[in-house]
Amino acid sequence: MPDQEVIVGVSGGIAAYKSAYLVSRLVQSGYGVRVVMTRSAQEFIGKATFAALTGRPVYSGIFEGQDEHPLGPHIELARSSDLLCVAPATAGFLGKAAGGLANSLLASLYLCFTGPVIMAPAMNNEMWEKAAVQRNVDLLRNDGVQLVGPNDGWLSCRVQGPGRMAEPDELFDAITSILNPQAAS
Repeated sequence: MPDQEVIVGVSGGIAAYKSAYLVSRLVQSGYGVRVVMTRSAQEFIGKATFAALTGRPVYSGIFEGQDEHPLGPHIELARSSDLLCVAPATAGFLGKAAGGLANSLLASLYLCFTGPVIMAPAMNNEMWEKAAVQRNVDLLRNDGVQLVGPNDGWLSCRVQGPGRMAEPDELFDAITSILNPQAAS
């Protein structure tokens, strides 16, 4: 069984429901999982879902968890984890990450994190195809972020096209191939 810690960051898109399956699969495979949500993510899925799946507190506020993490949850969670996966990674989160903005716990944690980072973009097809989003994607790739997806498919805006978040199984495979490359061979 893996003895590794994964942070799953959930930003505010309709695809947030898929992250629950990813978290469940990681936990069932023996990974320790901590979930960090943006405030917008909580409009789509509740903290209670992730707390039940992980058996751990779920973090969202920049100062939340100060008692358990006196240096700040963004620092201590980053230092105690082996991989960060942001799923879904909205256009807003991609822009914050590419620009180095630290105005939320998840964005601050990303900036503190020194290990491998996977992001699963998810957004409307017009947003995904916007030049500004593609510039942010290029910057993140150049910074070493591995992007998984987005896929083509049915979007919540009732069109088909690019922007659909990668399936949880694709993300699970990407995570395990980084953390346990011998198992992926």
